[in-house]
Amino acid sequence: MATKANNSNNKLPINPNWAQLQQKLKRQGGPVFKRTSTNSEEETPKTLLGKRKERPNAETDDSSQVSVLNPINNDCSLTDALAMDCEMVGVSSEGNKSALGRVTLVNAWGNIVYDEFVRPMERIVDFRTAISGIRPRDLKKAKDFHTVQMKVADLLKGRKLVGHAIHNDLKALLLSHPRNDIRDTSEYRLFLKEGRKRALKSLAAEFLGAKIQHGEHCPVEDARAAMLLYQKNQRQWEGSIKAHLSIKGRHKNRKPKKGKD
Repeated sequence: MATKANNSNNKLPINPNWAQLQQKLKRQGGPVFKRTSTNSEEETPKTLLGKRKERPNAETDDSSQVSVLNPINNDCSLTDALAMDCEMVGVSSEGNKSALGRVTLVNAWGNIVYDEFVRPMERIVDFRTAISGIRPRDLKKAKDFHTVQMKVADLLKGRKLVGHAIHNDLKALLLSHPRNDIRDTSEYRLFLKEGRKRALKSLAAEFLGAKIQHGEHCPVEDARAAMLLYQKNQRQWEGSIKAHLSIKGRHKNRKPKKGKD
């Protein structure tokens, strides 16, 4: 894991993808990067990032080129939209039941606002390291499930939740979120192929030119990819939701026709 995002000596390099998107949204008047002021925001730099120095595998470092997913600044404030990604471990007698092993939240800038390993309520049988990237040593100082669950619920309250197949992550957290505030990149119609859902890896490659999930998954990268996919299509996405809600509201308020006598 990289050092804390507010360390001025280790600023992340500005990449053109995020910078161009920022300028485009400013011209269009899109309020993507709006900050929200809460008590949680004040504690973000110190308490929400978890043991980041102990997580060397949290972010990939390709020195040959700047990743298109790298943030353009070190702003770790809470924004009106957060992207979430979770990694699972195997529990139950055969390890075929999934349980939360790690949860990561990034803001509209792509910076980490919460990143914790989680100690499941059941005994871990399979760490699924090849996919999850989680190892036994990662959970030695992990927080218990209920502590993480409560913190995530608090951070997501009143915000748009971005993610890929986000229902799986919410299920692992035993949480729900208002449907109108969910932006799921696995379900957005422009990302479907012949009506079928596509993998985040495929979407990131086609629409962002980003290579992710080669080997162990990185929830930071996955959350950033989902956020950037949403932002690149935000104007049209939000417009379609607004139109749908408007039509739904008209149907709901339509008075039923009176029957003939």
